[in-house]
Amino acid sequence: MKMALSYSVQGFILLLTASLLVVSEANTIVVGGSEGWRFGFNYTDWALRNSPFYINDTLVFKYVPPSDTSFAPSVYLLPDLWSYTTCDFRRAKLLANATQGSGEGFKIVLKQWRPYYFASSGHNGFHCNAGLMKFFAVPLPRGN
Repeated sequence: MKMALSYSVQGFILLLTASLLVVSEANTIVVGGSEGWRFGFNYTDWALRNSPFYINDTLVFKYVPPSDTSFAPSVYLLPDLWSYTTCDFRRAKLLANATQGSGEGFKIVLKQWRPYYFASSGHNGFHCNAGLMKFFAVPLPRGN
């Protein structure tokens, strides 16, 4: 009986350890899901519905390159809440230009616990100013 209990405890510990490992794995998330990164989709709402994000998760921005009939988006990392709110790109860092979102898309890993402010400056900032092509993520540490 003592031996059976020992095997049960060992099995439980193994199962618990495996479940913790699954929880601690980083996720790959396509921004906008099947909609991708495009004008006319509300990314603030998408981010709220798909959060929380975690440290070491990867965000993938997928979008079509520019054409004669469309303005391709870009991906910028804005430095602070003020720049995000006002769509001020003067101190923003370009992460992906208009062509880098095609194919497998542009990937960024959320490496730190801090706010990440993302926006598109497409069509002279209209993508951001229209209030839709921007969102922020504050990745949480994973609990183990």
